[in-house]
Amino acid sequence: MAQKVSAVTRERLLAAAERLLLTDRYEDVSVRAICAEAGANPAAVHYHFGSKEALVAALLEDRLGPLWADRLAAVSAERGSVTEIVDAVIEPFVELSADPAGRLHLRLLAQLVLGRHPLLWQQRWFRMDSWVGLLPELAEPESRRRWSFAFDLVIVAFGAGDRDLSEQAVDTLRDFVVAGLSAPQGGAR
Repeated sequence: MAQKVSAVTRERLLAAAERLLLTDRYEDVSVRAICAEAGANPAAVHYHFGSKEALVAALLEDRLGPLWADRLAAVSAERGSVTEIVDAVIEPFVELSADPAGRLHLRLLAQLVLGRHPLLWQQRWFRMDSWVGLLPELAEPESRRRWSFAFDLVIVAFGAGDRDLSEQAVDTLRDFVVAGLSAPQGGAR
C-alpha cells in the first residue's frame, strides 16, 4: 500500500511540474510551487527525486523517452548508418512539433538543455555516453563534441520557438547534422 501511495505521489509531482513548466520558465518554477500544485508535502520532491533537476529529467524522460527508445535501440543494434541514426533522432522531433503539447515539451527540453542545467539523466538515450560509440571512426572526445553540437542544433531548430519547420528545412537540418557527424576527424589543433 505504501508503494502505491508513493507511486501516486510521484506521478502527481510529475504532472504538477509538467503543468507549471509548460507555462513558466524553468527558473521561475520552484520546488515549493510544484509541491503546492501537486498537493504534496514540501519535502516530497526531494524524497522522490532528490532535486528539482532530477524531477525535470524524470519528467522529460517519462514523456519523451518512449518516442526515441525503440527506434534508437533498433538502429544501434543493426549498426545503422549515421543517416539512419539521425533520422531516428529527428523523426520524433518532427512528430512532437506537429502537436501543440509536443511543442511545449520541446520548448521545455530546449530551455533545460541549452540553458546547461545539470540534469541527471537515467535513460540510456538521454546520456551522452550512449552516443559516443555510434561514431567509432572518431576519438571519444571528438565524437562527444560532435554529438553535443548536433543535439544543440536539433534542439534549437525544434524547441526554440513555435515556428513550423518546412519539410525542406527538416531535410536541410538532417543533411547538415549527418555531414557534421560524418566528416573525417581533422588533425591536431
